[in-house]
Amino acid sequence: MSNIIGITMGDPCGVGPEISVRALAGMTPQERATIRIYGNLKTLEAAREALDITVDLAPHVVDLPIEGAPLAWGQLSPVAGDAAFRFIEKAVRDAEAGTIGCIVTAPINKEALNLAGHHYDGHTGMLRSLTGSKAAYMLLASERLKVIHVSTHVSLQEAIRRSTTQRVLATIRAGDAHLKRTGYAAPRIAVAGINPHCGENGLFGTEDDEQIAPAVQAARAEGIDAYGPISADTLFYRAYAGAFDLVVAQYHDQGHIPVKLVAFDTAVNVSVDLPIDRTSVDHGTAFDIAGKGIADHGNMNSAIAYARKLVSGAAKRG
Repeated sequence: MSNIIGITMGDPCGVGPEISVRALAGMTPQERATIRIYGNLKTLEAAREALDITVDLAPHVVDLPIEGAPLAWGQLSPVAGDAAFRFIEKAVRDAEAGTIGCIVTAPINKEALNLAGHHYDGHTGMLRSLTGSKAAYMLLASERLKVIHVSTHVSLQEAIRRSTTQRVLATIRAGDAHLKRTGYAAPRIAVAGINPHCGENGLFGTEDDEQIAPAVQAARAEGIDAYGPISADTLFYRAYAGAFDLVVAQYHDQGHIPVKLVAFDTAVNVSVDLPIDRTSVDHGTAFDIAGKGIADHGNMNSAIAYARKLVSGAAKRG
């Protein structure tokens, strides 16, 4: 596996260019040699100027054209949405070819993406489509709490429909395999219930007994150290305190809220079960501060650090 990390610049009008440049500037020459930024050089140079730092960008940039670059900061633009898509598409093809070992994505704007005619619910769906994958799971990783999701960008009503035994089991398997890649010999995986108190023996719904419990039993039969369903109102605290290595959340907010509460600036978004590796910052384009040179790149540093872990020998795809 290549040790090259490919950073996609994200929406050219957002903070992606700034956090990419600031992260590059903070690296040692040896670390910098393993970085390629998939973006637009003129935009990145404008970000460098806004940051008032000096770093030689050209050797580290896969330069893709944007008409009228640099675009105005903080503006919703279909031109920017199309550019963000093209950066990701190029990085995916290079990852598939083995030129880079992992993609780190800076934030995109979903509205700009859709205005440009690229109709995806976000990075994960786009990456699944570009790689022809049947499934991809969103895992949020922080130091003390890691969460993988059965579903993400769908309505709560649709999320409940998607918590089938088959899908929950597939999510458990994906999380188990990913944690084993990153050094856990036998990950302890807790599966959150979907109803209050896991349905209280059918009083508040039967999905936990009929759909989720059989998935946990099947995972255990395969040798996975899985537990549940466990009531979500206590589970995340227990996992944060060290009782479990990974939580399977049934829907977007169930998993995102606790992670963002305890690790808002450091959590990393990881795409699991794709044929390529991808990590991401866990924040948006922040149009309101774009171009002001004040965007915090700590989350980008965390995403790059996780990517380095994935491309290291200890985390090779098995």
